[in-house]
Amino acid sequence: MSDTALIRLTNAGYQAPDRWLVEAVSLSVDPGEIVTLIGPNGSGKSTTAKLALGILKPTTGKSYRRKGLKVAYVPQKLAIDWTLPLDVEHFMRLTGQPSINAQAHAIQATGIQHLMHKELRLLSGGEFQRVLIARAIAREPDLLVLDEPVQGVDFSGENELYQLIGSIRDDLQCGILMISHDLHVVMAKTDQVICLNGHVCCSGAPVNVAQTEEFQTLFGLRGHSDLALYQHHHDHHHAPDGSIDHEHHEDCQHD
Repeated sequence: MSDTALIRLTNAGYQAPDRWLVEAVSLSVDPGEIVTLIGPNGSGKSTTAKLALGILKPTTGKSYRRKGLKVAYVPQKLAIDWTLPLDVEHFMRLTGQPSINAQAHAIQATGIQHLMHKELRLLSGGEFQRVLIARAIAREPDLLVLDEPVQGVDFSGENELYQLIGSIRDDLQCGILMISHDLHVVMAKTDQVICLNGHVCCSGAPVNVAQTEEFQTLFGLRGHSDLALYQHHHDHHHAPDGSIDHEHHEDCQHD
């Protein structure tokens, strides 16, 4: 793995009192690299992210976090009292005041200029996600962590958000760690996809989506270039509900 890594796990595992939550995970995130953790609910994505960020100490294996690393986190859910008349401008300044230049750049990069005086409760799912991302990158992080970044966003909004995340990587050259339970749609610009189900089932670069008429109708040519089906070949298959059927044998190997 790269010596320039912002974070790194080497054969790391974490054991709860009654069971292993995740085992034998190796990954790294470099500056300017997007790594996506995918898998069904309960597959160990959040545990793996916490190990990589140093929030949890691995039971086995090793974890590394670069000294002085600045991390910005966009949560899956945010507890907000929606009865408060809180607009975007004031929300951007909660829990720390970024520099004027950094905030202005984040607002422009995410395209939320027209939302600054709008109350949070009136935002759509996609608009709220853009605001959360703007608030995170205004802190000028070395590593941006996105937990289910398209949850609550419609299909067209998902496409736009994936494009935005790719442009943030290109602009800021920060590392990005994404977490998703969606085993089917991931960003084509993701450099590394890690499929988890208590262990690393498989990992690698995503491939282009199948050239289906249905997908091109939904997303158009631009969407087709920015979204991809993660097609991988191994000794398990993904059931319709997102679970993974896996049969171990003596020749079983994982990336």
